[in-house]
Amino acid sequence: MAPRRALILGVTGQDGAYLAAFLLGKGYAVYGTSREGDTWRLRELGIEGRVMVERLELGDMARVREAVARAQPHEIYHLAGQSSVGLSFEQPLQTLKDIAQGTLNVLEAAHALKEPARLFHAGSGDCFGDTGEGAADEGTPLSPVSPYGAAKAAAQLMVTSYRAALGLHASTGILFPHESALRGERFVTWKVANAAKRIAARSKERVRLGNLQVERDWGWAPEYVEAMWRMLQREAPEDYVIATGRAATLERFVEMIFSTCGLDWRAHVDVDPSLFRPTDPLRIRANPAKAARELGWKARYGVEDVARMLVK
Repeated sequence: MAPRRALILGVTGQDGAYLAAFLLGKGYAVYGTSREGDTWRLRELGIEGRVMVERLELGDMARVREAVARAQPHEIYHLAGQSSVGLSFEQPLQTLKDIAQGTLNVLEAAHALKEPARLFHAGSGDCFGDTGEGAADEGTPLSPVSPYGAAKAAAQLMVTSYRAALGLHASTGILFPHESALRGERFVTWKVANAAKRIAARSKERVRLGNLQVERDWGWAPEYVEAMWRMLQREAPEDYVIATGRAATLERFVEMIFSTCGLDWRAHVDVDPSLFRPTDPLRIRANPAKAARELGWKARYGVEDVARMLVK
């Protein structure tokens, strides 16, 4: 039998690379698209030559349709798009176009296929805004407070609309923060881990950070891609919160990273009010019980493990 074909939009990103490796391990033929075309993550995982990658801007509807039609995938994983909350305040219009319009183009391309494909859409816990003392699940109202969160909320609602109105097998994985050695340098966790390692090697630098009291649910990216795949193996499409269910403050995360390096973080970190975001939810907590119950997926690694593995 011919192998199942998967198309990963954003295959050269952190999640795309790990997902490609996961699917190759299951015998899939993997096709991918990338805006930048930089394949260093695929090379790092030893799969660069095994994934067919083409350059693609998701804003070009005709090109998106052509790329999807060429691959004729059984499964489409839409992981592409601007992924930085901080950058979205600097480039709000581009963020909205990149995420919302890009997702609409992907939905149209999937709907146009003669043979139906199952679509996974990477959503975000930032759609919920501040969850307060509670934890967001699939029924929690969307209440974003950043351009990134608003764009992701719009994309998620479009996926729901195409599923309900057109019968598309389309599901959103509402992903909470997840880290790895392949994380981009713009993200605070990677910034802190790299700085701590340099300081442990006798660098005299100081680390400038924003609000240390923000609370997030940090997981380990390589295991999150399995949840994406499991979602598309279900007969009926549904949305799922993908997270560890255990949150921590940024201060605690920083403390654990520096402690892993044998350092006291308080001697090397400065809080810089200029780095505070205009609207930054204090708490974004997650309840991934549905994923555990229906997908049989549960995060094995919590924030303490993530901090240790980032340094390693």
